[in-house]
Amino acid sequence: MRRILVVDDSRLQRRILVGSLRKWGFRVEEAESAEAALALCATSPPDLVLSDWVMPGMSGPEFCRAFRELPRDGYGYFILLTSKNEKAEIARGLDAGADDFLTKPVNSGELRARIKAGMRILAMQRELSEKNRVISETLEELQSVYGRINQDLRQAREIQKSLVPELERSFGASRFSLLLKPCGHVGGDLVGLFSPGVNRVGFYGIDVSGHGVTSALMTARLAGYLSGTHFDQNVAMERLQYAFYGLKPPVEVARMLNARLLADVGTDEYFTMVYGTVNLYDGTLRLVQCGHPHPLLLRADGSAEFLGGGGMPIGLLPDLVCDSFELELKPGDRLLIYSDGITECPTADGDMLGRDGLLDLVRAADPAHSGREFLDDLYWRMRESMPKGRRIEDDVSALLLEYNGV
Repeated sequence: MRRILVVDDSRLQRRILVGSLRKWGFRVEEAESAEAALALCATSPPDLVLSDWVMPGMSGPEFCRAFRELPRDGYGYFILLTSKNEKAEIARGLDAGADDFLTKPVNSGELRARIKAGMRILAMQRELSEKNRVISETLEELQSVYGRINQDLRQAREIQKSLVPELERSFGASRFSLLLKPCGHVGGDLVGLFSPGVNRVGFYGIDVSGHGVTSALMTARLAGYLSGTHFDQNVAMERLQYAFYGLKPPVEVARMLNARLLADVGTDEYFTMVYGTVNLYDGTLRLVQCGHPHPLLLRADGSAEFLGGGGMPIGLLPDLVCDSFELELKPGDRLLIYSDGITECPTADGDMLGRDGLLDLVRAADPAHSGREFLDDLYWRMRESMPKGRRIEDDVSALLLEYNGV
């Protein structure tokens, strides 16, 4: 039941108002002065105050101002009773914090209507407060959940970084360098390499469909299939005599991965890949391209060539159609494998970087940079070509082979 406080120095006026309000079902308290009313409001705040304007001591507007300064949980509706009808006086009352006015002598019907209007406003205010409370509690809960998810994702990022433990590895005079930049906490790109013996290296660049946690889980599985530490689990290796291992042909590796992915029930993801093997002794390079961007061959004489015909991604159809080729590297040649996060990067002119743009970035790179410095410079130049303030929306990865024989 709503509580109403009637404040008036006239006992007769209080009796008339209190009688009407109680008849309408309200709980009513009364005070003969603003000072006494403030004491009541401080201990038990009413829902609505009905106060006279002119009283000995503190006036109605002064009481209203003091009432507004009292601490309370909800809103208190305030109606001033006055014989004043000048606009300046009404403005003064509103400035003091009054919500409504009633002109004396008070009409019973008008009083009841104004009280009901005030109660509707109080009901809406309390409903809004309750909704705000629920929203605040929900936000706190969501922030707590987000905090836990964010912590898990940071840990997942560290785990994913461990899939590429070495960002640079040298084999005599030749060197492999890796770049991996997820667009979120975790991503669906993967680059890596492994070597079962002297001068023989297998290497790859992979881009799993989609982004985020699902793609990251797939990269973790693929890292196991192409493990650089557990050769017995690596599908790209074959066991030879006396615990030695050899590298399987790239096309065979692509087909095995395709068969495994299609055999996994409930897996809808697919991935693009360039997988290659190189004999660092004679420069023989064998590559298979499965829907991945065309590798870029940078010859020592300054010429450049995009390799391959495309092929289809792994994990879509049982009969994999991929593009395989073989070539010979010369000392000073470089091979760049990269994901479409680079070539499909938006540029300031509203277009995508594309292969020509990538080639421009490569040629604009500092000639003194090599290895990881070259890849970092390439990534920085790609970011600089983007519209200002634009976030990278796709994972970026690259592998650079710098061949200089053994």
